[in-house]
Amino acid sequence: MGFSLAIDIGTEGARAGVFDADGTRLGDASAPYVTSYPRPGWAEQNPNDWWRSAVQAARRALADADVTEVDTVGVATTASSVVVLDERGEALRPAILWMDSRAVAESAETATIDHPALAFSGGSDSAEWLVPKAMWLARHEPEVYRRAARIGESVDYLTFRLTGAWIGSRMNATCKWNYDHRSGAMPVDLYAALGIDDLAEKLPGEIHRVGAIVGEVSSAAAAELGIARGARVFSGGIDAHLALVSMAGLPGEPVAIVAGTSNAFIAELDEPVFSPTIWGPYPGALTEGRWLVEGGQISAGAALSWLSERILGVTRHRIGDLISRAEAVAPASHGLLVLDHFMGNRTPLRDPKLRGAMLGLSLGTTPEHIYRATVEAVTFGTRQVLESFESVGVDTDHVYVTGGIRHNRLWMQTTADTLGRPVGLIAGENLTTRALGILGVAAVSGESVAEVAARFAPEYTLVEPRPDAVAPLREAYDHYLAATSLIAGISAELADAAAGRREVMSR
Repeated sequence: MGFSLAIDIGTEGARAGVFDADGTRLGDASAPYVTSYPRPGWAEQNPNDWWRSAVQAARRALADADVTEVDTVGVATTASSVVVLDERGEALRPAILWMDSRAVAESAETATIDHPALAFSGGSDSAEWLVPKAMWLARHEPEVYRRAARIGESVDYLTFRLTGAWIGSRMNATCKWNYDHRSGAMPVDLYAALGIDDLAEKLPGEIHRVGAIVGEVSSAAAAELGIARGARVFSGGIDAHLALVSMAGLPGEPVAIVAGTSNAFIAELDEPVFSPTIWGPYPGALTEGRWLVEGGQISAGAALSWLSERILGVTRHRIGDLISRAEAVAPASHGLLVLDHFMGNRTPLRDPKLRGAMLGLSLGTTPEHIYRATVEAVTFGTRQVLESFESVGVDTDHVYVTGGIRHNRLWMQTTADTLGRPVGLIAGENLTTRALGILGVAAVSGESVAEVAARFAPEYTLVEPRPDAVAPLREAYDHYLAATSLIAGISAELADAAAGRREVMSR
């Protein structure tokens, strides 16, 4: 067994890692790309940028590892970043990013349909997901939709660029397209009821379980990546969800929180439980015979970056000073309450029209007050999601956190304080690429994923809650829940008003 190349297409850039069979990360690199925000609630990227950055990151990681021949290549990406391609595989328009909420009306329409497939997504499809976005395209860009030979997600696009084959991941199809592998077919009657009866013809025709070999890297792709021909490509999936694979060797039944631009919450159940407050349960989306459940916060690290950089004018190299000053403010002592719904609420409220708010501002309010209150708001959203997990029977005693949160000690400590329990913080690395390394080794070695994961288990530390912070944050959390309920109506009106305003922004 040789080496595995792992590629993670995130929100802000591509990351690549090279692993050996023992779980040692030999090389690591990243390359950025740009997001455009043409209108409020919209977010788009160029699919070609994904590939270019993937190639750049992979070449650097391979050079770092001094490796030119790999056994496997795997890709993970954000979920629900939708690509629209012509017959040649060229993009007909920018990709509609996962956080884009333009398909609010279409999402609401899915809730009016009585179809058994929707039971696995809480009774409706989120505005973030592929099906409502396809509905939006068919209605608002009908010529683009008509010309589309292929509609899929970023993971399908990267697999296509690697192999030349239009192949889908069971994870994405199950979690975001209303697919059930037990029937082996797309829900064409549901799509027809939603006015996109030909969507199944545009989606990948082959759906493979996570970790299954789906082909070889094409000669052209191998040349671009700088690897020898013959590497096998396996089916990847959603970046946050795959983090659970990396945690398989950790104590307890893990609940994964991938805390970065957004927060993704992933766990598995032995038996299905249905609730409108979660996404899922999804049969066999990750592990055969188990049911995956998902929750999320749309604005987490993104809210903190927006506040510090765009509102407070604090550049990234000065953020440490702002965090230090905010740490000096006692928890929930500043008289502020922030609501973190800056791009809507993913779960448990499933409301794309909720918007952020700051209550309690005075002439004595300081930047550190606002920053701490916003950090607290993000952690309140985290607690709300975990409580929705507990309501369907998920054991949340072993919560592990990974992602960009590790760079912000205030955010991490406040998470433990708000939850009132120890939280495992994974040592600084990308768990998604590590998960792909595990899957790559298992795909060609004949070992089980659990056996490989035991060798690849990441290091972690326990962050303990501070006793004097738990009570005031518990009271502030109650205010957070009440205020969210109070502003929901006016928030929807403001979101509708903003939808007609055009604002072009890139970063």
